[in-house]
Amino acid sequence: MEAKIYINDSGNAELLSNKKEESSRKLLWVDIGHFSELWQFLICSFVVFIFFIPYGYLQEAIFAIKGFKPFGWYLTLVQFLNYSIFGLIESQFNHTQRRIPLVLYLLLGLILLGSMGFSNASLGYLNYPTQVIFKCCKLIPVMIGGILVQQKVYKVVDIVAASCMCAGLILFTLADNKVSPDFNLIGIILISSALFCDALIGNFQEKMMKKHNASNAEIVLYSYLIGFVYLFFILLVSGQLRDGTEFCIQNPVTYIYIFFFSLSGFFGVQAVLALIRTCGALVAVTVTTCRKAVTIVISFLLFSKPFTFQYVWAGSLIVLGIYLNVLGKTNHFDLKMFFMNSSKIFGNIRKRRKSPMIV
Repeated sequence: MEAKIYINDSGNAELLSNKKEESSRKLLWVDIGHFSELWQFLICSFVVFIFFIPYGYLQEAIFAIKGFKPFGWYLTLVQFLNYSIFGLIESQFNHTQRRIPLVLYLLLGLILLGSMGFSNASLGYLNYPTQVIFKCCKLIPVMIGGILVQQKVYKVVDIVAASCMCAGLILFTLADNKVSPDFNLIGIILISSALFCDALIGNFQEKMMKKHNASNAEIVLYSYLIGFVYLFFILLVSGQLRDGTEFCIQNPVTYIYIFFFSLSGFFGVQAVLALIRTCGALVAVTVTTCRKAVTIVISFLLFSKPFTFQYVWAGSLIVLGIYLNVLGKTNHFDLKMFFMNSSKIFGNIRKRRKSPMIV
């Protein structure tokens, strides 16, 4: 039975038939549709952190293998292959049928390839903190993409929240980057290209899911499979397919790292798609961007690094951005009143500091 989609006056997609499937919002094969939107947001965000934190650690560990840095595109190829296999298994288990036209997947696969491929390749020229400095600026391009692709109109509080997140993460990662700065023009071009693709992909996925009521399993299977086909022929012609395969055969531990890297990424993508379906592309990018800061915090716990109070101020900006993003979902939230109350609170704190202490 096919589902028909109706776009109402407010621009929201409504299902005319098969309403049970539309209301079913699944996260890793578990239906979370009966929870409130706030709980769906919290659950999806928790799962994103659970799987993408080891994803970031393994990505850095792979490029730490001596001699692997030139093979960022080969990593993307194997990663796409693993995602396609995982997606095929899930589709067979759920009896998933394709609903989105194939021509749209040809475009989505190309954008997805650019997003992940350029990001992986940039690590061959930039260190991990430097890459995060650029990737943390993803929020603003996604908002611009939402305006261009979906004609969205964002509230002022969304813009302020995104700006706080970006500023906080830039300060956070700049402090870490002081330890070993490593800027390279080629790497900057690659990561900037990845950001351009990031600005498009989340909004395209959100628009396609709303319009065609496609499942997460369908989007993962077809978009990554088509991206794999694109990249396979590119690397075959360039010779990087042979070189990358020979390197990984000589260093078999690389394939083990890539497998778990892909597995954690696959489950993380499922959570991100569920988050896009529930809260939209901007919220999903906000959560994934915040995850990058947590990854750096964990690196301090695992490895000894210098500490400065710049991390505290940057972390405060990030928390403020998350707080504004959550409050912005409520209709009664007044941004002007929020800042007025905040100024009063900080004013009281200053007065208490200036007043003499009574012993």
